Amino acid sequence: MANYHVHYQKLRNYHWNVEGHFFFELHEFFELEYNAVKLQIDEIAERIRVFGKKPVSTLKEYLEMSIIKETDTSLNSKEMAKEILNDFETLISLCIEAHETIANEGDLATSDLLIAYIKRTEKSHWMLSSFVNNSQKAPMPLS
Repeated sequence: MANYHVHYQKLRNYHWNVEGHFFFELHEFFELEYNAVKLQIDEIAERIRVFGKKPVSTLKEYLEMSIIKETDTSLNSKEMAKEILNDFETLISLCIEAHETIANEGDLATSDLLIAYIKRTEKSHWMLSSFVNNSQKAPMPLS
């Protein structure tokens, strides 16, 4: 939950502050991603409630618990893309780890949720990686 919240805020930060040659593409990508992540956060919180627990819900807790770290607004678009790619890799690893844990418990609903998150994040990783790698072949004055 904490990792998704920090990732979500990074996406919002980058959406608002991206500049440069590929502004439109990245601005739109970051928005699509933060909207998807917002839904995932809600699903995670509700899944936690199913088990009678309360999800953490303060920024302080998110920052203390998250492996994903926030960044400031000084990054250029290439650095932003690399940060999000790293976040995707972290989220995929965490979902795989969580899936392995809950698979032994027979929790099919959470298993299904995690598999969907892995699929979506892998696709987003592939698309952003392809964009960044392809963009570097052309003159790309990334701000």
